[in-house]
Amino acid sequence: MKIQQLHRWDVTYREAVSIQHGLKEKLVLHDEDFPEQITTIAGADISYSTQSDLFFAAVVLLAYPAMEIIEETCVTQRASFPYIPGLLSFREGPAVLEAFEKLQSVPDVVIFDGQGIAHPRGMGLASHMGLFLDVPSIGCAKKRLVGVHGKVGHVVGDYADLLLDDHVVGAAVRTKNRVKPVFISPGHKIGTRRALDVVLSCCRGYRLPEPVRQAHMTVNRKRLKGVSLDDFMTKQKTGFE
Repeated sequence: MKIQQLHRWDVTYREAVSIQHGLKEKLVLHDEDFPEQITTIAGADISYSTQSDLFFAAVVLLAYPAMEIIEETCVTQRASFPYIPGLLSFREGPAVLEAFEKLQSVPDVVIFDGQGIAHPRGMGLASHMGLFLDVPSIGCAKKRLVGVHGKVGHVVGDYADLLLDDHVVGAAVRTKNRVKPVFISPGHKIGTRRALDVVLSCCRGYRLPEPVRQAHMTVNRKRLKGVSLDDFMTKQKTGFE
């Protein structure tokens, strides 16, 4: 898969913030360029220990709507950018893009384990990577980063708008009955309602939509195989996440 080169990655904190502000103006947050028919969808996830700079990034391509795995890629890479909340895409992005670059096919849509525009500067991982990939992208996060929302019903499909400064930036969505909601936000080339519909159409009885769930399992298998026994025992004591 061909990746656009929008900026360099060896930047300072101030440069990274400036890049986010500049990229935000390039986001497309409507459905006009969304494909008429989805046949493939990808999930992306990244895994690492906060005590290590070693990253494991995975992308899984699935047939839609069957959710059958077509292809998967995984890369291991060391991070060069420090851990700074709000700038995690500068730490994680290079590894994620390398995994996408190994894909043989271009997905119609990508769901990321992370935020889209539900981010302090409107530039979470799904938005940032969506611009590089130039495909519709969706953020699906397990935790809320910004904004407020009302009560979410207990049944799959129930949701409440996620508001930031009185603007809708996503939704808190119930993807499994009586299980904590996930937080959906458009990344690039998609609107909030369409992003919500796509995620719900990919749910197969788990909290995470199937593309992200499969990527999560793939990246964790890779991580467990990629560490030494001593490192593994240390991580077991300190916690992987």
